[in-house]
Amino acid sequence: PTDVLSFPMGDRVGDRLLLGDVVVSLDTARRRAEETGSPLERVVLNLLIHGIIHLLGYDHERGGEEERRFRELEEKLRAELGIR
Repeated sequence: PTDVLSFPMGDRVGDRLLLGDVVVSLDTARRRAEETGSPLERVVLNLLIHGIIHLLGYDHERGGEEERRFRELEEKLRAELGIR
């Protein structure tokens, strides 16, 4: 089942750039939390990070260098936010 969806916008409002929307399936996140023994909040935060990286234009499904960079950004954001 789908756990996170990203809907890019790329619109400007004044001097701000709206990247888009990220939608997390809480049902899927709950199941993943139960399966992995992770707190629900951590699972949701990881899904949000994943969705935001997609909004930045990266796509792990392309493989190769693109996937490597995607995973690198995920790890960097998790580390900066103190999420494991």
